[in-house]
Amino acid sequence: MPGNRVYSLALLLTSLTVFVVLPLDIAVPALVLSMMALVRWSVVPVDSMAMKGEAA
Repeated sequence: MPGNRVYSLALLLTSLTVFVVLPLDIAVPALVLSMMALVRWSVVPVDSMAMKGEAA
């Protein structure tokens, strides 16, 4: 039955697409947050962080 093959192929392609995009949904935000933390740590001077610790 050709209709059944088309349905099976469409289901397979849809499933593959979902499972290929799913790791990107996790990896991209993790990469963005890591880069934000790296930029923050590279911009904030060490002395200002030490002064905050002494004042508290």
